[in-house]
Formats: sequence, C-alpha cells, structure tokens
Amino acid sequence: MDRLYTPWRYDYVTGASPETGCVFCRVGESADDAANHVLYRGGHWFVMVNRYPYNNGHLLLVLGRHVPLLSDCSAGELAEMGRLLAAMERALGECMHPHGFNCGYNGGASAGAGIPAHLHLHLLPRWAGDTNFMTTVGETRVMPQTLAEVQDQVGPVLRRILASGEK
Repeated sequence: MDRLYTPWRYDYVTGASPETGCVFCRVGESADDAANHVLYRGGHWFVMVNRYPYNNGHLLLVLGRHVPLLSDCSAGELAEMGRLLAAMERALGECMHPHGFNCGYNGGASAGAGIPAHLHLHLLPRWAGDTNFMTTVGETRVMPQTLAEVQDQVGPVLRRILASGEK
C-alpha cells in the first residue's frame, strides 16, 4: 500500500492553524518570499503558490492591499491583474504543459472564499483525467510536487516572461 504524506495541509484540514489576522497581509508585508512561496511582486499584486492547492501548480494572484472585491480595484490594479494573469498562464503552460486552465475568484464567504476579506484570484493548470477516486472517496488530493518544487519550476519562468514583456 502506498502512503501519501501532505503535512503542510494538517493545520488547514483540522482548523488548528495558530495564525491570526489576514494571511495575505502577512505575506505581503514579509520579506521572506522563499518561505511564503512568492514567485513575483508587481506594483499592486503578488503571485504565490497556493499553500493548500486544489492541484499541482495552483497559483494565487493576491492584491497588495486589503480589500474584498474586484470592484474595489483601481484601473491600474485591474490592468496589472490582466497582465499578470496572462503571464501566469503562459508560465504554467511552458512549465507544466496542461490541457487547460481554471481561473477565478470567489467574492465573499457565501461564494466560497476561504479568505473573503482580501481579494485574490486562482489560476490552476488542468489535465484531462486529473481528478480521480482519491478526491471523492478518500477526500485526499495527490500532489506530485511539493510547493517548493512548483516554486522553483514556475518562478524563474514567470519572472523571465514578465521581465521580457512577452505576451
């Protein structure tokens, strides 16, 4: 029998996390991008690997200020959001060769937002057949890479794309 070890999810699934306040504000204020799995910091947003991913390569685009909705964003924030999402998609495509992507945000707790007070968007690479019985029967997701491995694989490519102005 194979064993799947995902210790980084324990606090999340048990609700035992000792963190208080907004995790995205803490990450935004921290200088330790490596420990926080931050791949890139722009003028208004930062890109990070999701600590509790739906699947491998799950990235977050997080607004650098604490507001809940897209309608709270300035024109400059919205413009940068589009540019960063496109670069994130390109980087994931180049690194992981997915068959497609899911992208979105949940505006408010009733819409499914785990952190409803701080605007963030999800970008997930998807592959045909990437869901299996483990999720529905075992309530477990199988991640073939650690968060640090995703960070090391995608981060340099994302930064290269953004630095070069590639579309």
